[in-house]
Amino acid sequence: MAEWKKETEEERNKRMRWWREAKFGMFIHWGVYAVLAGVYKGKQIPGIGEWIMHRARIPVAEYKEYAKKFNPVKYDPEEWVLLARWAGMRYIVITSKHHDGFALFDSKVTDWDVVDATPYGRDLLKPLVEAARRHGMRIGFYYSQAQDWCHPGGAAAGGHWDEAQEGDMDKYIEEIAVPQVRELFTNYGPIDIIWWDTPVDMTRERAEKFLPLLDLQPHIIMNNRLGGGIEGDFGTPEQHIPEEGIPGKDWEVCMTMNDTWGYKSYDHNWKSTETLIRNLVDIASKGGNYLLNVGPTAEGLIPEPSVVRLREIGRWMSVYGESIYATTASPIGRPPWGRCTKKETEDGVKLYLHVFDWPSDGRLVVPRLRSKVEAAYLLSDPNKNYLDVKQVEEGVAVSVPKEAPDPIDSVVVLKVEGELEVEPAQEG
Repeated sequence: MAEWKKETEEERNKRMRWWREAKFGMFIHWGVYAVLAGVYKGKQIPGIGEWIMHRARIPVAEYKEYAKKFNPVKYDPEEWVLLARWAGMRYIVITSKHHDGFALFDSKVTDWDVVDATPYGRDLLKPLVEAARRHGMRIGFYYSQAQDWCHPGGAAAGGHWDEAQEGDMDKYIEEIAVPQVRELFTNYGPIDIIWWDTPVDMTRERAEKFLPLLDLQPHIIMNNRLGGGIEGDFGTPEQHIPEEGIPGKDWEVCMTMNDTWGYKSYDHNWKSTETLIRNLVDIASKGGNYLLNVGPTAEGLIPEPSVVRLREIGRWMSVYGESIYATTASPIGRPPWGRCTKKETEDGVKLYLHVFDWPSDGRLVVPRLRSKVEAAYLLSDPNKNYLDVKQVEEGVAVSVPKEAPDPIDSVVVLKVEGELEVEPAQEG
């Protein structure tokens, strides 16, 4: 039961179900920082692109001038949603307002938004929400509730650098943050996720001011970053995968494809498609979700290296998605050849063996498995031709073809008869 919400465990499970089954989502970091693209006064500013105002100590009035160059005329929300969907993602979370305080929506409580401060002059969230709904994608809003470097009273990690930032934080929360979240929760129809961030100076009392707003979206799921000790619905390990997962909790790894969240013109340190797919599999095998980021340009384009990787992930997911969606953590830990995911179906348990290192001798051993295997086949085989299975001392041995069906991750499906029986792992 969520401590911020009065509900039974059954009600919570119902509310969380789609999210637990989805496994894979797209994070979008987008705002005025994309204009600077990591460069200020001709210098490359180290660190993540969306923190450039903070890292370079850019004064508020000067930073606001960059909004005049934020004109995403190439923005095509339909294309973004279709790309996410093709990649096998089931939900999208976009920065409605990041730490620079700039809103991607038409906010009536400030002029520091896309409608009033940019030549583009139109709400960016509404068409994305509509496209997501058209294509059966869930939609979430990231909102920076504490840090806000352009509104007086907004918090700043490490303190302010411009007099224009000084002010009363409680007044900022009451007059900017709470009214903006109310706008987000009332002007866009059903919202599936609220993704808070960096609760700098966020006391329990301040955090609780946001809680009544959640009644406007009774089915919403929220992360654990509101502050004031409010746990929310799921944990948010950032840029790393917990070695053992987070047993007994819902959790989601958020991760970049290169080394920045917001667009940086010179960051070419892209993770390979192999790494991204294996990360997704690793996370699913530990019971978590994967929120993978794109940082669009100020023109409104998702960088081509991101597009290429998402399409390649999509090709893999079109064959192997069954081994990811609605699965739970591995009952056999991390086998030496890869990972394992599990699915309980009406006719028993299925284990999906994700083989990163294909056995050259054609013998795949599933350690510690003592259940009777009813059938084994390659997930990529449309005919589901049965593979030979033997009970051996170490567990179960499956005879597999000489060649791996997929260079990144080939999946063998085991249908298990009756209850799942797994020997406890040896200590040490």
